[in-house]
Amino acid sequence: MKFIVALLGLLLLWSCSSDTDNIYMPETEENLYFPPLTGSSWKTLNPVNLGWNTTGITELETFLTQTNTEAFIILVNGKIAFESYYNGSAATDLFPWNSAGKTLTAFTVGIAEQQGHLNLQDKTTDYLGRGWTAMLPEQEDAITLSNQLTMTSGGNFTTGDTGCYEANCLNYRSAPGTEWYYYNAYYTLLQPVLDAATPAGFDSFFKTELKDKIGLDGRWITLGYNNVYFSTARGMARFGLLNLNKGTWDITNILNTEYWRKMTTTSQELNPSYGYLWWLNGKSSYKLPGSTQTFTGKLIPNAPNDLIAGLGANDKKLYVIPSKNMVIVRQGPAADEEDLGPTSYDNELWEKLKVIF
Repeated sequence: MKFIVALLGLLLLWSCSSDTDNIYMPETEENLYFPPLTGSSWKTLNPVNLGWNTTGITELETFLTQTNTEAFIILVNGKIAFESYYNGSAATDLFPWNSAGKTLTAFTVGIAEQQGHLNLQDKTTDYLGRGWTAMLPEQEDAITLSNQLTMTSGGNFTTGDTGCYEANCLNYRSAPGTEWYYYNAYYTLLQPVLDAATPAGFDSFFKTELKDKIGLDGRWITLGYNNVYFSTARGMARFGLLNLNKGTWDITNILNTEYWRKMTTTSQELNPSYGYLWWLNGKSSYKLPGSTQTFTGKLIPNAPNDLIAGLGANDKKLYVIPSKNMVIVRQGPAADEEDLGPTSYDNELWEKLKVIF
């Protein structure tokens, strides 16, 4: 019954679309649509006019429902081409981003750098003080903000909890920049770095310099060693749209394009599929969280090569696809087994999506 209601709602969305042209003309990057900063108004597009294979949408809906999806949105040129909620969820629900929220932190670090509050080559010790790890001083001083952004800090991940950021948990394994490992604690400490680097601290800086400028709802919530962002699915879509437009919201430049480019391209050769806390498709190889193994091929074979993504534990997905002027959001529990970052679900989902467009 919920599936029928969702499908009827989707058909109503199409019929009420603000785009009534019979022929869809792709918009350029310069005239992307941006929704108002407040309220629920958001222009829509009719999938029929986009030339989509609409028969594939029914299969997609069944797949989404069966894989525990609670919210799914597709933006094309900033407008909503598909939006539906499943399994008892609603548009007003706040969903955890999990590690997809790392992209928010990476973006905020970039704003802080362009404003002169920090430099990516700075020592982390400059902001957290001596003794933020259990390493020797020279080992600790070798770790930079860049290492934290690229998962190359060199901490020993073979013992203890890799989420623990207390000094006694952070021990030396290798020289920074010589090994890639998805070590969450070093990422988490970027927010304390921003606390120290920015005039009013991380929370205030994030709110005034990013959140308020794009109308992002939600907030950060501390869960154990993790600081997790919660927002509506549309909130996540807003951030995706900001990155589709390379850091500019409508006519307001929030992040310089040089940092945005570095953030969303290969940041080191140890894992070509990783930027500054963003996952990258279309590269020759990739590593996965919890493993030191290198896998040959691209991260999501069924997806476009230029896709960049924020990927969180239990299948939180934020896809940005510049070649299609598209943003896709998937929220809900894990589709199958609980896991970190990229999962097999990414490729399964894109198998359904590529049939449609």
